[in-house]
Amino acid sequence: MMKTVAIAGTFDSKSVEFAYLQELIQSLGLQTFMIHTGVFEPKLAADVSNEDIAKAVGANIKEIAARKDRALATDVLSRGLEKLLPRLYAAGKFDGILSCGGSGGTALVTPGMRALPVGVPKVMVSTVAAGDVSVYVGTSDIFMYPSIVDVAGLNSISTKIFTNAALAIAGMVKFEVDKVLEKKPLIAASMFGVTTPCVDQAREYLEQRGYEVLIFHATGTGGKAMEGLIKDGYIAGVFDITTTEWADELMGGNMAAGETRLDAAALNRIPQVVSVGALDMVNFGPVATVPAKYKGRNFYQHNPTVTLMRTTVDENRQLGLMIAEKLNQCQAKAALLLPLKGVSMIDAPGQPFYGPEEAAALFAALKENITNPLVEIIEVDANINDPVFSTAAAQKLVELLSEKNI
Repeated sequence: MMKTVAIAGTFDSKSVEFAYLQELIQSLGLQTFMIHTGVFEPKLAADVSNEDIAKAVGANIKEIAARKDRALATDVLSRGLEKLLPRLYAAGKFDGILSCGGSGGTALVTPGMRALPVGVPKVMVSTVAAGDVSVYVGTSDIFMYPSIVDVAGLNSISTKIFTNAALAIAGMVKFEVDKVLEKKPLIAASMFGVTTPCVDQAREYLEQRGYEVLIFHATGTGGKAMEGLIKDGYIAGVFDITTTEWADELMGGNMAAGETRLDAAALNRIPQVVSVGALDMVNFGPVATVPAKYKGRNFYQHNPTVTLMRTTVDENRQLGLMIAEKLNQCQAKAALLLPLKGVSMIDAPGQPFYGPEEAAALFAALKENITNPLVEIIEVDANINDPVFSTAAAQKLVELLSEKNI
């Protein structure tokens, strides 16, 4: 059966560019499904009109066009496409999606792309693809392709970019791999460089017992991605050992994952084991980027682009309270494991962030403020990276999963 690529874009202002993409896709033996996201009448035939998109959120495209408010139009069409694209995909209308545009076109189409399931091919050719694309990609698997030149007409550069983008989406859609991995219950695990031994040891333990472990680097984006997959129902159990993103959230570091971190498993009744990995540190960029208010603090240069700052006793107390509030939301059994001999690789005797007083403040705040009877607090007389800790944590997760027959 012939595969179909959806092409979404402003067919009123960029009809030449999208007609070129349509011709390329069809020349590669694929069908096209055209979605007009512009405000005005299209100059290219569309399978889905801007009127259809606006209706998805109860709006009238003619009224929006009459107001000549670009921000309003982008907002309405973006929200409409976000609702409509998953429905169209579920109905079998397309197998992958391609678009191109400047910052406005990118902001309009990518929310709809993000709403599609992980694994659906998504290619966005964009003028903003070379910068920070987190606002467009979020926790999805959108392939952002720099347009090099503005998406404005056809020239020797843009045609090459469009051709490569068409070849990319065609390859993603047309070719399938016969090899299928055995389907196993998925475990989401959070990891940082300074908690790697713990997670590696636990991963081996869990894999030996029939689980597949997905590891998320706790860099802000990683935490958001993990929360998203948990919320979307992909994950059977959570091994959330590395909650360091909360330190960045509290102190203004550059690896915060937002205020919803630790919500998904708690609110969706997913078995989870949580710990306090790497809460001894806040992440900044090169030394020169550290805020002046932190002058004189205990810093550790992880590498030329990452500067770590040791959290204080008071900050650890605040972190304990914040995490306790999150765990008090749990609607199913969970466990919090506390490593009494250090929360990271560099929180150990002789290491630069060793801090028994800081850890004591963190642990006390957690124990005093967790009031949810579904959360079991387990103290382990070991560093977080010691095998005795990782094994205890992994065993506890298996126990929780077994109670739910997972």
